[in-house]
Amino acid sequence: MKRASVARRITRLGGLCFVILAMITSFAQAATVKIGAILAETGPAAFLGGPEARSLRMLVEEINAAGGIKGKTIDLIVKDSGGSPEKAVSFAKQLIEEEKVFAIIGPSTSGESLSIKKIAEDGKTIMISCSAAEMIVNPVAKHVFKTAPSDSYAAQQIFMTMQKKGIRKIAVLAGNDGFGKAGKEQLAKNAPNYGITIVAEEVYDKNATDLTAIVAKLKANHEIQAVVNWSIVPAQSILAKNIRQAAWDVPIYQSHGFANIKYAEAAGAAAEGIIFPASRLLVADSLPEGPQKDFLMKYKNAYESRFKEKVSTFGGHTYDAMTILAKAIAVGGDDREQVRLAIENINGLIGTAGTFNFSATDHGGLGMDAFAMLTVKNGQFVLLED
Repeated sequence: MKRASVARRITRLGGLCFVILAMITSFAQAATVKIGAILAETGPAAFLGGPEARSLRMLVEEINAAGGIKGKTIDLIVKDSGGSPEKAVSFAKQLIEEEKVFAIIGPSTSGESLSIKKIAEDGKTIMISCSAAEMIVNPVAKHVFKTAPSDSYAAQQIFMTMQKKGIRKIAVLAGNDGFGKAGKEQLAKNAPNYGITIVAEEVYDKNATDLTAIVAKLKANHEIQAVVNWSIVPAQSILAKNIRQAAWDVPIYQSHGFANIKYAEAAGAAAEGIIFPASRLLVADSLPEGPQKDFLMKYKNAYESRFKEKVSTFGGHTYDAMTILAKAIAVGGDDREQVRLAIENINGLIGTAGTFNFSATDHGGLGMDAFAMLTVKNGQFVLLED
C-alpha cells in the first residue's frame, strides 16, 4: 500500500510538473514574437544581404534591449539564401510551416521575393520584401509588402536625367536574374514616355567575370549615347571597368542596385562619373536639418560605428521593414490580421528609403521622390548637380 501511495504521489507530482512546464512554455511563447528573415548573406548578392542581415540584427537587439514590442521580445531567425530563389522557397516553407513565424522580412532580391510571394500569401504570413521589383506588390497580395522603392521609379528618374542632358539613344544591359529582368522591362516600358529609344540590348550571366565582348559589340554601335546597366551583382563593377578599358567614354548609368560603395570601390577609377538613383541615406550628411536627416543619421552612425563599414541603402531596407513591423505589432498585438491592417494604415512614417504611406491598394508605400540622383566623385557618392 505504501508503495502504491508513493507511486500515486509521484504520478501526481509528475503531472503537476508537466502543467507548470506547459504554463512556463506558454508564457515564454506569449512573451516573444517570432520573426523570420530570408537574406542573401553570402553569394553574388552578398553586398545586399550582408548589410541587410547586420542592420536587422542590430535593430532587433536595440528593440529587445529597450523592452521589446509592448513587452514582447523578438525571436529573430535569419536564413541565408545565398540569393537563390530555390533556397528562398525552401526557407519560406520552413519558416511558415515548421517555425510558425509571425512574419518574414526579405528576401534580398526580386527573383527570390517573386518566388515566395504566393507562399506567404497562401500561408497568410506577413512578408516585407527588401527588393525593388514592382511586381512584388503589383498586383497587391494582402500579406505582401516591400520597403525598397519600385524599379519603375528608378527607371523614370534615370530617363528624366537623360532628358536634361539631351540623351535620346541608349543601350540597355541587365543581369540574367529576377532584378535584371524586371528592370529591363521597366526601362522598355518607360523609355517612349521620355523620348528615349533603346537601340541595343544585352543580357549577361550574373556570374560573369569578363564582359569585354559585349562592350566591343556595343562600342561599335555609334548611335549609342549612353549605357544603362541594371544589376545587383559584382558584374556591374566589371562592366564599368571593361567599358573604360576599351577607351569608351560613353556615360554610364546604373540602377539603384549600385547603391553600395563597395561596388564603386570594386570598379575603382572606372566608377568615376557613374550616375544612378538611390535614397538620400547615402548623402545624409549633406541634407538640411530636420526629422528625415535625424532618422538617417541615427541609423548611419549606429551602423558605421558598429560594423566599421559605410552604410548602404540595402541595409536600410531591413531596418525599415523591422521598424514598420514593430510599429504595426504594437497596434495589432498577436492578431496577424490586425497587424496587416496596421501596416496598411501607416502614413507619414520616416524610413531610410523615404517617407512611407501605405494603403490597401499600395503595399510599396513610397513614391518617386524616394530617389535622388547620385554620382561617383573622387570615389565617393555625392548628389548629382543639375
